[in-house]
Amino acid sequence: MLGRRAFLKLFSGSIFGLIALGGYAFGYEPVVRLNVTRYALTPPRWTPGLKLRIVALADFHACEPWMSAERIAAICTRANELGGDIIVLLGDYTSGTDLITARVDHQAWAAELAKLKAPLGVHAVIGNHDWWHDAAAQRKGHGPTFSHRALASVGIEVYSNRSARLEKNGQGFWLAGVEDQLALRRSMRWKRPYTKGLDDLGGTLAEVADDAPVILLAHEPDIFPNVPSRVSLTLSGHTHGGQVRIFGWSPYTPSRYGDRYVHGHITEEERHIIVSGGLGCSIAPVRFGVPPEIVVIDVG
Repeated sequence: MLGRRAFLKLFSGSIFGLIALGGYAFGYEPVVRLNVTRYALTPPRWTPGLKLRIVALADFHACEPWMSAERIAAICTRANELGGDIIVLLGDYTSGTDLITARVDHQAWAAELAKLKAPLGVHAVIGNHDWWHDAAAQRKGHGPTFSHRALASVGIEVYSNRSARLEKNGQGFWLAGVEDQLALRRSMRWKRPYTKGLDDLGGTLAEVADDAPVILLAHEPDIFPNVPSRVSLTLSGHTHGGQVRIFGWSPYTPSRYGDRYVHGHITEEERHIIVSGGLGCSIAPVRFGVPPEIVVIDVG
């Protein structure tokens, strides 16, 4: 049986531990840590001799104090140092939580993203929060959202159900990007009884006009079961790696497939997807066990 002194020590130690854990999860991992996560693969149907380094950034969720313009600038500086042939942005540039002190204006975060540089350019898709926070787009049922316009205004290519052919050293590949799969929220006010996606995978891939390999950008990884083997690699964000992971378990994952596509490199039937753990926070400004990450993929 614990004596009073031993109980108070245990109680005090537990309280101190909880405070320290909370400080780490709220004040350190989300706003200080920044990992570089690397993958290397040669997927089926990849062109022999074509070596491509992709730097992928996902889920900034710009807001104060968790993802300020200054922190975005620092992330972009680090991304530029990684030697990518191409930089891809995987959606959700706007705040994902109401627990903030201020929003970062879309012109401010776009100005920082404009500093990203790569020989084959910077290319982007839009995420669900970019749609959900744009009341005009929700009311009209179509874009462009303010995130579409902000990215385009600084010269960043935005892919909304389209494909483009790129080349490195005379060897071609296709970059395809689908519009968001959760774009239009369920709303009785706008006579929308269910969430509606605006993605068109078939139409996007129909633009691929030769046998060069295809890289697909899709904010949510839930599209992956429908991605044909014609696509060499799918890149997604959205899940934040679960945002909180304890011994490999997350209490919540924003995917109808649960942990199936929560994070990392997943292979199914010789098809490849890499899901970024992202950079910012959604719902609550907390990360634990899933530090913000820049993803570097060496293909070929």
